[in-house]
Amino acid sequence: MKIVFSRKGFDSAAGGGPSPIVEGRPVSLPIPAGVASRTSYGDLGLGDHAARASRGRHDAASLCHHDPMFTADGRCLFGQVGAAQTHLENRGVGVGDVFLFFGLFRDDGGDPHHRIFGFLEVGEVIPLAGGTPDWLVEHKHPHALGMHGSNDTIYAGSGRVAARASDALRLTVAGAQPSLWQRPAWLKPGGLSYHDRPDRWLRGGKLRSVARGQEFVADVGRRAAPRQWLARIIEEIRAS
Repeated sequence: MKIVFSRKGFDSAAGGGPSPIVEGRPVSLPIPAGVASRTSYGDLGLGDHAARASRGRHDAASLCHHDPMFTADGRCLFGQVGAAQTHLENRGVGVGDVFLFFGLFRDDGGDPHHRIFGFLEVGEVIPLAGGTPDWLVEHKHPHALGMHGSNDTIYAGSGRVAARASDALRLTVAGAQPSLWQRPAWLKPGGLSYHDRPDRWLRGGKLRSVARGQEFVADVGRRAAPRQWLARIIEEIRAS
């Protein structure tokens, strides 16, 4: 089994600033659309939030890359392509694995920090090179509206976004820079892709996460501790 820490949403480079925490709930702002999109921030009810977070660079009329997409029936549709998708393929990510989506957030008056805001339990992997299913087009998923690359792929399955910004979902150490994480006890040095350098694994169970990159894969096999931790994270996300 693989657990994938998947970076998504606004940050200082993509969008211009952290996503907000609104009335105790993390609201992940999709990045601005680069290619195919039929969805604006206004369509998602995020126009004002996008304008504030981007300091006016984007607003309700701006198109966004609505991905990952969480549907009303409790599913998640997530597209990946290019080098990031190749990395997932090389690591063997597929059915039965879990994406934990995290991003940069800030509460009013608080410090920017990384936190988990949603999950996807992969039930289906859909390569798009052979054609896009009509139901994906009907959902207006950006990867279904126009090929982003030859290895464009959709991961689909059960998923949900967090209803509250609890401490259990926070990755960043309190009072530290966003990239300094309090890692789970089961995550040992060398156990996360793109984090092979020994100097990233610090004393006190801390991890200096990489500045860029999207998909960080931990192959946990059949180990009990990571599965138990994951179950608690999913339960926390499902809590309302």
